[in-house]
Amino acid sequence: MLTRRRALLADAAAAGAASTAGVLGALDGTDPVPVPAAAPAPGPPARRALRPSAYRLQPLTGYGPPRASLARTPVRREPLLSVSGRGRTMVLTFDDGPDPRYTPDILDTLAAYEVRAMFFVCGEMADDNRDLLARMADDGHVVGNHTWSHPLLTGLSRRRIRTEMERTCEVVDAAYGEPPRWFRAPYGAWNRAAFQLGAELGMEPLAWTVDTLDWTAPGTRTIVGRVEDGAAPGVVVLSHDAGGDRSQSVRALRSYLPRLLDSGYHLTVPRRQPA
Repeated sequence: MLTRRRALLADAAAAGAASTAGVLGALDGTDPVPVPAAAPAPGPPARRALRPSAYRLQPLTGYGPPRASLARTPVRREPLLSVSGRGRTMVLTFDDGPDPRYTPDILDTLAAYEVRAMFFVCGEMADDNRDLLARMADDGHVVGNHTWSHPLLTGLSRRRIRTEMERTCEVVDAAYGEPPRWFRAPYGAWNRAAFQLGAELGMEPLAWTVDTLDWTAPGTRTIVGRVEDGAAPGVVVLSHDAGGDRSQSVRALRSYLPRLLDSGYHLTVPRRQPA
């Protein structure tokens, strides 16, 4: 990229002031926007080296079609709890994965009913299961950032929070095909740094309206009841596809999903519009 930029600037200088103004005008709005690099998190080293430029230096230009840019992400003081939509719209979300033992079954069920969902992935799980992120992209699901190692953010430094987010953004971008546009704090523990850093990385914070508490393994019938009792327009349902034995979550989805559809609910994913 730097070689290409030097060539452009050299040509502009040789052509004179008028030509220079034309070149700079053509490149307006595409100058790199540096973001301070995060220091590595304490503990064992990462499994593989990360691309240093992906979320720190934006390229001057590219050789393919440009990605649609999003409007500047607002810094919120609390996460979004519900979504807007026409009629009886709901969103199903799954945290902590992907896990090859349970996520494929969840994807199969969603595909059988042509329903899209959101998956808030942990970077260390996504890194080992990139094929599942690719399938999520193919099936039209939305992948969000759930940090790298699922820590309690309120006990971390700002630098460590940034590292947790950035490393996961790297993996999602590489495996899913685009960076995550949504973020969810582990345990629902948000703080000011999480909101600010998430916005800097272009992500909106999304919480939930209905918690299935499936991580406690309360029984398939109990999980189904919690989803059906909490169903309402705009509801965001929290379930898990990793972090333990999620066989109850898999079976529950097979039960409540067709019932919600038969009741007239539209299960979909939120969309953020390009600027």
